[in-house]
Amino acid sequence: MVKMTMNELSQELTAEELRELETAEKKEPVFDDDSPMMMREQLMQFKRINHENRTKPTISLRISPATLKKAKQYGKGYTGLLSRLLDAAIDDEDLVRKCI
Repeated sequence: MVKMTMNELSQELTAEELRELETAEKKEPVFDDDSPMMMREQLMQFKRINHENRTKPTISLRISPATLKKAKQYGKGYTGLLSRLLDAAIDDEDLVRKCI
């Protein structure tokens, strides 16, 4: 079961919306042809795929607020974009020399 916060737009939920959410939370999922119940083996495949994609080490890096703002303008996945930019830049010897 996935739980999410609905108030990301800083809008207060109405009393009716709150009741609807409480009612929906108590309901059991309904599985059909479009969204069948997944077997344990299928769910484990998702975990494996996710695990395989996390082969890059995680580091902390300081960047300027302006650079972060520009990167975030590209939307979700901006950290992957930054990673690919660094990969490309580090292979460009002239650019590396310019930045040293």
